[in-house]
Amino acid sequence: MHIDLPEKRYYAIGEVAKAFGVNTSLIRFWEKEFDVLKPKKNAKGNRKFTPEDVKNLKFIYHLVKERGFTLEGAKTHLKEEKKEALSNFEIINTLENIKTQLIKIKEHL
Repeated sequence: MHIDLPEKRYYAIGEVAKAFGVNTSLIRFWEKEFDVLKPKKNAKGNRKFTPEDVKNLKFIYHLVKERGFTLEGAKTHLKEEKKEALSNFEIINTLENIKTQLIKIKEHL
């Protein structure tokens, strides 16, 4: 899954939800369920997600929505195989982005 977010230090919850195509309530729910999500909150209580949080959200989205894991299964998977699974996911994601860019280049030729 390719997420179109500009390079920024912090993202609002609305930006993140729109990029993933989900409701903000789902993002808030996942924040409560998964310990790896720790967005910063400003004085008003608005959540500000870092690029690291977005990367973790992307992995959680992949596990739950694309691979069909239950929330408990995704939590277990994150705890047991976090480093290996996350690095594999990052490699696959990078390759998919390269493929998308190559297809765009091919269309321009």
